[in-house]
Amino acid sequence: MTWRLASGRTRPEQCGGLSFPVPATAACPPHRGTFRLVQLAGDPAHSTPPRASAAPSAGGTVNDMTGGLLTLFLGGDVMLGRGVDQILPHPGDPELREPTVDDARDYVRLAERVSGPIPQPVSFSWPWGDALAVLDDTAPDARVINLETCVTRSADFMPGKPVHYRMSPGNLPSLGVARPDACALANNHVLDLGRTGLRDTLGALARAGLRAVGAGRDAAQARRPAAIPVPGGRVVVFSCGATSSGIPVGWAATASRPGVDFLPSLSDAVADDLISRVREVKGPGDVVVVSVHWGSNWGYGVDDDQVRFARRLIDGGVDLIHGHSSHHPRPVEVYRGKLVLYGCGDLIDDYEGIGGYEEFRDDLRLLYLASVEPDTGTLDALRMVPMQASRMRLRHASSGDSEWLRAVLEAISSGFGCRVSRLPDGVLVVRPTPACP
Repeated sequence: MTWRLASGRTRPEQCGGLSFPVPATAACPPHRGTFRLVQLAGDPAHSTPPRASAAPSAGGTVNDMTGGLLTLFLGGDVMLGRGVDQILPHPGDPELREPTVDDARDYVRLAERVSGPIPQPVSFSWPWGDALAVLDDTAPDARVINLETCVTRSADFMPGKPVHYRMSPGNLPSLGVARPDACALANNHVLDLGRTGLRDTLGALARAGLRAVGAGRDAAQARRPAAIPVPGGRVVVFSCGATSSGIPVGWAATASRPGVDFLPSLSDAVADDLISRVREVKGPGDVVVVSVHWGSNWGYGVDDDQVRFARRLIDGGVDLIHGHSSHHPRPVEVYRGKLVLYGCGDLIDDYEGIGGYEEFRDDLRLLYLASVEPDTGTLDALRMVPMQASRMRLRHASSGDSEWLRAVLEAISSGFGCRVSRLPDGVLVVRPTPACP
């Protein structure tokens, strides 16, 4: 598949104060401007009927680089509510209070219009599709996802919010099949059904044996990290969220109010407060992950304050930044040997058939597998497995789509000194280099 950029601005895209070139074979639409992606004659459009899944081929594989290392699976936004909830075995009330949609089943119909019929009810494993086999094959030592939905039957819709994500507690096994070790909750949808919905979510996760982090019945619980035992130590996960992702200030947990671990700003003082909390719990052999919900939904740029905040955390002892909120992947950085994911993109959602941002190819998803040194948290390699959402189910992306993702990721990450290569099985790889220290 071949693409080119048509017309628009001539200056390079800005990424966290850093400029990067846009290759002729990749799209790099900016936050603002007039770049648009145009398909060259003779190429099949990505909006055509779904292609057959492209399973990994022989050759270099996703499992080739993990010997003696600690491997972390880092998932983007897992949105099992709304339309996805409706196709699972125990759908909840489909009522919505959105400006143009009042029934969650409309999102199912939109997806079917684009990708074909969805057998209903589907199994609990259906939304994960081919991703489950990848996780089984790679056997990561710790699995961290951003769970961006309420788990509740409440109808206490948060006033003033145009979008509400709610899944039935009866469908929670659809999360359990992926066996997450930590579910980050400090995001802009966990209180969509009010504080009753948050309490229900925390209770449902606890009863299912799923560890929540980043939200709680008070500030102490919301700020408490999750500690995942791994060989030689622990993976310690903090979850927090910034207002730039759409989290209302009033959602901050307090001593007497349920809520999320809210970042009032991305200032040095706020970073230092988080660093002090990290130092209180980090022990020998521990790898610390800060899972942070920040930034806008669309665009490849990264704000300067996000770059400064991430780097200050790493300077202070954090080993990995797991950023999310954008609906598609954002740049990758390796700073002082530590991994920064500025935006992992969506992993599971009900967005098929929703138009307006096609140039970002939000149907393409990535499974992030970071292999780090167990004693220092230093990155050895980041492997990203390309997937595609079709009929609300993940399947292996085609070779052409994998190359498209590689070219885009390289374009947007080159300003941070990172190169992206592709293995014969389609897996994308970032390794620390002299330019990416």
